[in-house]
Parts: sequence; structure tokens; C-alpha cells
Amino acid sequence: MTSTPTIPLAVALHYDKGVGEAPRVVAKGKGAIGEKIVETARAHGVPIEENAGLAAALSEVEIGEEIPENLYKAVAEVLVFILRLSGKVR
Repeated sequence: MTSTPTIPLAVALHYDKGVGEAPRVVAKGKGAIGEKIVETARAHGVPIEENAGLAAALSEVEIGEEIPENLYKAVAEVLVFILRLSGKVR
């Protein structure tokens, strides 16, 4: 018998270049809520990056708040990775 691994934590960010200064946390959750966040992202074609350490740090940010400055570099690296995957950046 195999089982689907439980997603321990998921954090969703939204970044709208030119609006605000930094990406914002728009959803976060553990267990079933984390699974629903990932399921919803996949259903809408939103790229997913697995990074437990970054997710843990971002989970400390309140929903609707911008990410803290000390996480800019890590989040920027994820955004560049996602943009490359989508073909928007070389």
C-alpha cells in the first residue's frame, strides 16, 4: 500500500511588479490546508518550488504582509527560477 506524502507546510506568495515593494504572503497552511494550497496552485498553473526552510521562514509572515527584507534574496532566487521555467526570463 502506498500513500501520498503529506505536505507539512505550504506558503503562497503574490508579486505584482510595480505594486508595492515586495512579494506578499497570500496563503499559508499545514497538513490538509497546505495540500489544498498546492492543489489550487497546480489547478491554476502556478509554479511550485519546494523549499522547506524558506517555507518555514515565510510561514512566520502574516497573510497580506510583504515578506521581510531578510528574505528578499531567497525569494528573488525562487522567482528567477520560476520565470526561467515559464520561459519569461533566460
